[in-house]
Amino acid sequence: MITVYEKSTCTTCRKLYKLLDAEGVDFEKVQYQVTGLTEGEIRDLLDKAGITPADALRMREDGARELAAEEDDAIIAAMVERPALLQRPIVVNGEKAVLARPVESVLEIL
Repeated sequence: MITVYEKSTCTTCRKLYKLLDAEGVDFEKVQYQVTGLTEGEIRDLLDKAGITPADALRMREDGARELAAEEDDAIIAAMVERPALLQRPIVVNGEKAVLARPVESVLEIL
């Protein structure tokens, strides 16, 4: 099962849904900005995607640019406190994940 960590009002997320639907892929949505994520869940997502916490920072969020210079643990702690700091959408397929920006990058893990 494919899992998409998303925000329902995100334009990129909606583009991703259209692509997955066109590919005939069933997926589950996780609105992480509503439910939140634990430190362990964030670390797992980043490990599966092969990206650093700084790579996953949503730079449009207040304080993200300053946070990018911090150590990984500090960035992850901030993401736990403020889920909006985590870039979206992140798509997980088993032990692999991808930050779907651009959305076509999801094709790598299908």
